[in-house]
Amino acid sequence: MSCRPNIVYLLVDQVRASALPVYGETQIETPHIDRLAEQGTVFSNAIATAPVCTPYRSMLLTGRHPQTTGHLINFVKTRHDEIGLGDVFSRNGYRTAWIGKWHLHTGSFPEIGGRDYVPEGRDRLGFQHWRGYNFHTDYYNGTVNLDGWRNERWEGYETDALNRYACQFMDSVDDTTPFCLFISPHQAHFTPYDFAPQAFYDRLPDELHLPANVPDALREESAQLYRHYLAMTLAIDDMLGELMAYLARIGRVENTLLVFGADHGTQGGAQGLPFWAKKQPYEESIKVPLIMRLPGVFEGGRTCETLTSPVDLFPSLCGLCGIQPPRTVEGYDVSASWRREPGALEQDAVLTMNFGATYDYLVDGDEWRGVRTKTHSYARWLDGKRVLYDVAADPLQLTNLIGHPEAQPLADELEETLAQLMAARNDTLQPATQYTDWFDAQRRIVRNAHGPLANPEDEPNWSRLKNNTIG
Repeated sequence: MSCRPNIVYLLVDQVRASALPVYGETQIETPHIDRLAEQGTVFSNAIATAPVCTPYRSMLLTGRHPQTTGHLINFVKTRHDEIGLGDVFSRNGYRTAWIGKWHLHTGSFPEIGGRDYVPEGRDRLGFQHWRGYNFHTDYYNGTVNLDGWRNERWEGYETDALNRYACQFMDSVDDTTPFCLFISPHQAHFTPYDFAPQAFYDRLPDELHLPANVPDALREESAQLYRHYLAMTLAIDDMLGELMAYLARIGRVENTLLVFGADHGTQGGAQGLPFWAKKQPYEESIKVPLIMRLPGVFEGGRTCETLTSPVDLFPSLCGLCGIQPPRTVEGYDVSASWRREPGALEQDAVLTMNFGATYDYLVDGDEWRGVRTKTHSYARWLDGKRVLYDVAADPLQLTNLIGHPEAQPLADELEETLAQLMAARNDTLQPATQYTDWFDAQRRIVRNAHGPLANPEDEPNWSRLKNNTIG
């Protein structure tokens, strides 16, 4: 393995860990995800700390928390002075590309069916090659952005189309240039249109069973929707299989870090919540799949228990590739722990969060903060509700330990940890409408937890970017 491996990162949408056989689902077969797990490393504590699309994606690509970037809700314009993963890798000799869903811009929002475009330049956070789109759920014959304000319509189903764009990009990069490629299909997200080709439904059992934390009143509807969800999951599995076959065919397996991950999960009716709900401190929302393969580093069917949050992914990918992360990053480089090096840095807990009642607007309600450790999940809502679960012993979170005398010391300890993590972010648990002045009329971010910010279209302070590689 070279110290500068290629990266192919398949970032899927709304696929929870528990929906995959690798993490315990028994009703479907995902041979390609299983094969990746057998050849690589499965992460058992990858946590979507803010389980909504835009907050997660901004953490992944900036290494910074929503309290700093301002990405509290969907459809806001990323500040031009953010230094992104694309910037860092392109300035360290990588050819960078983004293909598929972006969701770090307004696109055509709030118009439905308008021009869903992410402009060239800083809105793309340093990715050089672009076949992305901000947000749409036209899984058949949808569109990606080109340059010059142009879109191109793909033919057929999205997972097939995005793979074609991915292979075209990789074919364009010579063997002496490392590349960093993100491919982000919108599956398995809800769509008002057709979910998936019939062939994937044909691979499902006639009857689907749901876990015990789905109440009787929601079981019938949830089972119907789970059928769509699993059909899209099978499409994702085939997509991964095609990428794996392509990398083998062009001889790039040995020097390519292949990552499979998701931005958040879905409740699926669990805890009595709607099937497509996320933004909750429950495992269905926050525990996501993360699997990596890199010969010589991630191999042999290993499981990694390192607690990993979205802000850690950027600096840790830098660590794997011998690149210094920028000084702006707030996450930790836990790549040494991923590699099982003695004495490697690990976190005992990560901050989990949600900022309001809806995904796309600042509406009061459902504000909470929490703590996730390797074994427990704790959360406190603005209205006073609290939950504490032993997720190691009770993964379906059927027993809330709040109020149990024997759990009181742990609840107190996690509350103190929560206070410390929030203080580190200058964070306050407050109504969603208190954040109104963080955004201007164009949904640009003009303020964060530390106060007013400069012009949202200013260039980054590039002195915070270390161009030299490690060593």
